[in-house]
Amino acid sequence: MSERQTPTAPRGLAHGREETASPTGLEAAAGRDDQLAALTAQLRDFARERNWGQFHSPKNLAAALAVEAAELLEHFQWLTEDQSRKLSPDKQSAVALEAADVLLYLIQLADKLDIDLLHAAAKKIALNRLKYPVDGDVGVA
Repeated sequence: MSERQTPTAPRGLAHGREETASPTGLEAAAGRDDQLAALTAQLRDFARERNWGQFHSPKNLAAALAVEAAELLEHFQWLTEDQSRKLSPDKQSAVALEAADVLLYLIQLADKLDIDLLHAAAKKIALNRLKYPVDGDVGVA
């Protein structure tokens, strides 16, 4: 788990911003579902307006996702562990845009394959809890 707080965390700082409200787990999940659905619709419209659907096979989207993930990684190449945690504002902004590219291609891939990303993520977390129980894997990489 990252050091960042989740949307259901207590009021305070989350992702470096002041958080003004703490929705319940169900409210937060519903909000994320709505945001993900809206983003998916925006991506569909964007591709349709440009007639790019013909190029958006799962194979091509997975390849584009891998390329964007490599571009994200490139920002950290040759940095020390400490440097990677203390990015300049310009580098942070560039990393954010690359992370967004990764997210957008992942959403498009999931859309083409009819994968509910939030459900799949919740399932994966549950599987990881079973695979890596707290009593056996605390602090072990």
